[in-house]
Parts: sequence; structure tokens; C-alpha cells
Amino acid sequence: MGEERIAVYPGTFDPLTSGHECLIRRGLELFDTVIVAVARDCGKNPLFSLEERVDIVREVFGSTPGVKVMPFAGLLVEFAAANNAKAILRGLRAVSDFDYEFQMALMNRKLEKRVQTIFLMSDLRWMYISSTNIRNVASLGGDVRRLVPDTVIPRLRRAYGLPETWPEVSVGSKSLLGAAACSVPETENGAD
Repeated sequence: MGEERIAVYPGTFDPLTSGHECLIRRGLELFDTVIVAVARDCGKNPLFSLEERVDIVREVFGSTPGVKVMPFAGLLVEFAAANNAKAILRGLRAVSDFDYEFQMALMNRKLEKRVQTIFLMSDLRWMYISSTNIRNVASLGGDVRRLVPDTVIPRLRRAYGLPETWPEVSVGSKSLLGAAACSVPETENGAD
């Protein structure tokens, strides 16, 4: 039996989106283990605490073999090396993501030559979503079902003080359900 293939998928996951979930599942097709590394030092003002973000990912992947969820702080490549990961898994939604990700990959390679960066293109149906977009739409009462795992909805409801009927009855009738239910066929495991 060969060496275990371990990848680290880092992010703030504030909140975890369906795009993140899909990328993690696709990562499991390439690696034996995907460590979802929830960043403490994100340079942002997160909606959810580090503990809440870790809990969300654990709730979604709790019974999924090969997924480990860990908080981390400091340099990503040091975290990857300390956990015997040979790869950092990154998702790309558009060309605009590439410039930043390319620079980070080169810096990480300079810091730790044993850790490679692997880019996966986002599935077409998730290319337009980001955690920032989800927070913005939810904060205004818009319907983000199908764009985030089910476990995220009650947390967004509490964080923004939305009524118990949200998102079934969207505040101000803002809904993204039509956008999420695009013509791209879904497969059984949610990945194309």
C-alpha cells in the first residue's frame, strides 16, 4: 500500500457554500484525505466565529470518510507540512481568481517545495457564488437555499435576526432559487 495522499483545502468558510462542499467532494476523488483547514487569521471580520465555522463543516461532512476538519492559524504551508499533506487544494471560479491564487501558489512553493498547489475549476452552477455573496443576500432576507448546505440556513437566520419563516417566505420576495436551479444537470453526489 502506498503513502496516503493528503490534501489541505483552506478557507474561512464564512459560511460554507455548496461550491465549497462540491469542491471538497471532488477533492476526495483525487486524494485519500482532504483536510478542510478553517482559517483563524483571515484578515476579515467573519460573521461566524471560528468554532461555528468548524462546526458547520463538521456537521456537513461528519459521516464522510476521508474528510477531516481542523482550525488553523499561521502559514498554510507549515500547516500542510505538519499534517503530511503534499497538496493544497484551491478552487477557481473565474479568471479573476487566478491572479491571486497563482501568486499565493508561487509564494507557498517558495516557502515549502514539498507541497504542491492543485487548482480545480468550480462547477458551472457554483461559479457565481461566494461566501460574501451569500452573506449579502441573506442579510437582506434573500433566499439562499440550494446555495449553502441545509445546516447553514438556521445559522444565517439567527445571525441576521430573520423571521422563522425565512427562507421559505423570503423577506422582500428576493429569491435565488431560480438561479440555483440552472439547466446544468446534477449528478448523484452533487459534483459534475
